[in-house]
Formats: sequence, structure tokens, C-alpha cells
Amino acid sequence: MSQGFPAIDWNPRKRRYDLWMAGLSGLFLLVFIGGMLLFNPNARPETVLLRSTGILALGMLHVVLAIGPMARIWPATLPLLYNRRHLGVMMAIVASVHAGFALFQFHALGNVPWLVSLFGSNTDYGSLAQFPFQVLGFLAWIQLLLMAATSHDAWLAILGPRAWKSLHLGVYVAYALLLGHVLLGVVQLEQSPWGYGSLGLGAVVLIALHLAAAGRDQAGRETRKALKRMAHDPEPLSPAGESPRSLEAAGCARLGSAKAIPMDRARMLQVGATSIAVFKHAGGISAVRNACKHQGGPLAEGKVVDGCITCPWHGWQYKPENGCSPPPFDERLATFRVALDSQGDVWVHPKALPEGTPVTPAPLI
Repeated sequence: MSQGFPAIDWNPRKRRYDLWMAGLSGLFLLVFIGGMLLFNPNARPETVLLRSTGILALGMLHVVLAIGPMARIWPATLPLLYNRRHLGVMMAIVASVHAGFALFQFHALGNVPWLVSLFGSNTDYGSLAQFPFQVLGFLAWIQLLLMAATSHDAWLAILGPRAWKSLHLGVYVAYALLLGHVLLGVVQLEQSPWGYGSLGLGAVVLIALHLAAAGRDQAGRETRKALKRMAHDPEPLSPAGESPRSLEAAGCARLGSAKAIPMDRARMLQVGATSIAVFKHAGGISAVRNACKHQGGPLAEGKVVDGCITCPWHGWQYKPENGCSPPPFDERLATFRVALDSQGDVWVHPKALPEGTPVTPAPLI
């Protein structure tokens, strides 16, 4: 695997993000632990550790789930989306500290194996007041571990876009399990109104964000359908092998040599505020807007899989020649006209065509 896929890229932006994330997490733990010791000096150390890491992990999960709809509603939050995988992995690490210590403290010190103790010490699944809530937390933890372990793009290629996407959508299953884990734990151990209130507020905020984003997506979907009805295959940008000067005069932007684009991969072209992903595939060059319709993922960092541009973030797919998702999906990207000059350089007209407009790929010379 290491020979076929690059290592994780911690560029300067991601390093700064990770440092801020680690610093804020450490600050939260210090404040929370200090507050517990101040207001409850008799609290046991294991209780302090379990509560601090559990609350931190659950708070981070709320942020992870909120970033996606926020990025669709407020584009200014897109930098958070770019770094969301790192936040998810750190959240899984914090959750592992919480889960590992809980399993050791409550199930690893007895006379039976810890897994037997976890699932067998309490089997009262028919009682709300006595429900084995630790089992729900354990199942959620396993899902979070699977997502963290498969967060690298290598697993997207190994599992395939559909399976990888389905696995990572399991974060909502993990969230539901954790809600049950915490609520039932509060019912059985504390009966604290703060526990109900904070969880309820978090769930309401997430539901509101997702409904607002879904409404925005539906409006965009209707617009794309109308544009598709008007779409047509435009005239070629220019004859193959046109001179660079004439392409520049036509308002096109030069990307560079077509040979520099790996097969089934892309290069990004930035023209003003327009970001374009230029792909080489099946003997031709095609260009689409460099933003996935799902959550704005950088398509130029993805590749063509089974004839479709595949977003590196969540595996959403689009046809290079028309920007349309394969059936039954109906997402569409804006496309761009492309040409190759007499020297084999790629030129792109920066005016976007209506989403879903088919464009004949520029043939390689």
C-alpha cells in the first residue's frame, strides 16, 4: 500500500489547524478537570478522567457533524471542512481514551474476559432504567474507530467509493448510539437536568443545520434540472492544434502541458475566483468546476474511477464529459470548454457552462 499511495500530507495549514485543535482540547480538559476538583473535591480520579474525555469526544463529534451543513450554508466555513478529517481522527483518539479506561476500570479486572463482562454482566435490555448503556457506547466507539482507520484516501481506493461512503455515513449511527449511551447513563447514575438539556440542545442545533442545508440543496437541484433542459453540446473551442496566440485572444487560460497531467488524474486551474479541475481520461481532456456538490470537496485532488471523477472526501462521482453524477443520482457540475494548442498545452475557457452541459473532450495530440 505504501508504494501505491502517498502518505498523509500535513501541509502548513493542516499543521496550524492541528496545533489549534490540540491546544483547545487540552485547554478544555484543564478547565473541566480544574472545575470538577474545585466544586467536587471528593471526585475520584477515574471519574474525572472518564467524564472529561467523554464530554470532550461528544462535543467534538457535534462539531464534526455540524461542519458539513454549515459549509453548504456559509461558504466562509469551508476551511473547517477542508480539515474535518483531522478533527474526526482526533475525536476518535479522545473517545478511545475514554472507552479504553472505562473497559479497563469496569470490565477488565474481574474473573471473566472483559468482552464477556461487557455484554454479559447486564442483559436487562427490556428495562429503560437498567438498560446496559455501556454496550451502546462500545458499539459507537467501534464505528468511530473504523472511520478513523479508513480516513486515508488509500482506503477509498481499496473499498470503492460506494462502500467507503456508506461506512463513513455510519457516523450518524454512532451519534445515535452515543445519545442513547449518555442519556441512559444520566438516567441511571445522575438524573441531571444539565445532561438532558445540553444533549437536547446539541441535537436540535444539528437537526436545524441539516434541514437548512437540505432546503438549500433542494432549491439548487431544481435550478440544475431547469439548466439541464436548456443544456446543449457547445461548439468546440477551436480546431485541434490551434495556435497559442489565437487561444489567448479568445480569452482562454493556459494550464500547461497535457503530458504533465497523469492519466485519470487532474490539475487545478485558478482563474480569478473560478477554480477548475482539468482531467485527463480516455484519450481526452475535460474540465469541471473544482467543487463537489456534496460538501465542496476539491475534485482536482481526486481521480477518475470506473469512468467517473471521484471526490477524494466522500466518494461522490461525476462524468468528466458532462459533470453529471451517474444514475440514480442527479447532482451536476458546471463544465468548461477545453482545447490543446499546437505545442500540446491545455487551454481552458474560464466561462462556466450551465451545470450538466456535455462538452466533447479535447483529444490528445
